[in-house]
Amino acid sequence: MKLVITNTLSGKKEEFIPISKDQVLFYLCGVTVYDMCHIGHARAYVVFDTIRRYLTHLGYKVKFIQNFTDIDDKIIKKANEEGVSVDEITSKYIDAYFKDMHALNIQDATTYPHATHYVTEMIEIIQKLIEKGHAYEAGGDVCFSVPSFKTYGKLSKKVLEDLIAGARVDISHAKKNPLDFVLWKAAKPGEPSWPSPWGNGRPGWHIECTAMAIHELGETIDIHAGGNDLVFPHHENEIAQSECYTGKKFANYWIHNGFVTIHSEKMSKSLKNIISIQDILKKYSGDVMRFYLLKAHYKTPLHFSYDGLDEAKIAYHRLVDTIKNNPSSSQSPENQEITSEVTTIEEKFHLAMCDDFNSAEAIGYLFDLAKIINTTGHYQETLKKLGSLLGLFSQSVLEDDTFSIDILQLVDERTAAKAQKNFKKADEIRQILIDTHNIIIEDIPGGNTRLKRK
Repeated sequence: MKLVITNTLSGKKEEFIPISKDQVLFYLCGVTVYDMCHIGHARAYVVFDTIRRYLTHLGYKVKFIQNFTDIDDKIIKKANEEGVSVDEITSKYIDAYFKDMHALNIQDATTYPHATHYVTEMIEIIQKLIEKGHAYEAGGDVCFSVPSFKTYGKLSKKVLEDLIAGARVDISHAKKNPLDFVLWKAAKPGEPSWPSPWGNGRPGWHIECTAMAIHELGETIDIHAGGNDLVFPHHENEIAQSECYTGKKFANYWIHNGFVTIHSEKMSKSLKNIISIQDILKKYSGDVMRFYLLKAHYKTPLHFSYDGLDEAKIAYHRLVDTIKNNPSSSQSPENQEITSEVTTIEEKFHLAMCDDFNSAEAIGYLFDLAKIINTTGHYQETLKKLGSLLGLFSQSVLEDDTFSIDILQLVDERTAAKAQKNFKKADEIRQILIDTHNIIIEDIPGGNTRLKRK
């Protein structure tokens, strides 16, 4: 079964052929640690965690590197606003990052390089780019010369002449070309800085990932990934500086996930429509949130809504209850026709995942399998195995016998309805519990109730 991936570089689906037969070198752009992670971050990191899991399932040893940008204008601004050090800000939000990701059942990366630990490597790369005529000093800064890289725009499909025509010269830098970008920023009073051949300063954003990716994985890697918003200019600039530095192709496959929109608008602080992961976790479990994010193909835009999360919650609990309500571990019923049907479902699941990691289609096959399990009482282990490839059905979820807040609220509403002798409403709530949540409610002496899974 061949794995195909939509490569942003070519704009086409390509068969995945790694550099090494049994290893995948995978670099994922991480967060700039100055604030809480939001739903956009959640989508990206759930998507690429799932891709990593599936590559591991296929037998590859995945070296998965994800950086932290821990020096940046936004970080410095935040530290000044709060009257604390940059280190305090970055430590706070790195801790928050791990809390969020673990709630979403995201596996830790092989390594999390911090940008500030690779300044020496960045300086070496910048020096080499200057020597080769791809970079130049400009008023205490060092800039990359975009026109020196003849294939600039090959990732984003942007034409250099069009970009130049639409660009404005940044008067804060003595740039030779308005598209040239900063590799090294001259130090400003009160900001963190490092010594360099061009004076004290700090690295620009784009050079960080080049240094960390090359140092951790090598000059050419298999997969470089991130959100669609990084295609231009960040990843375009990474390609330019990396390939000018090494003379080699930087990454063979570029994978980008689609935007998350809210009310048809891209999330942005100016629109005040940022929804943090922590805000969502107050109402929904990390498992439900992960399931919701995987119900859409990773490349398509995701139109976030709480109604969609509610629907995902109901659907996910149906799968979980299918496993919990069928405790038999036997996988071999006598009916060979059903066994064959299950095998076909498994094959379709893997075909979907091998077709550009189509988790949306794969999840559909989990429900096909759940129907068989609820009829026969068998194959729940198959459901658990397939779900685990998507990071679903964590052990804590399957072992949790407690009932969710929304179920308990319905029980309270039914109790209140009975007390008011509104037996029609009480019966309606009973039916909702059965149909929507697979929960049976029993009245017991003393006016109490007992819940059990259907």
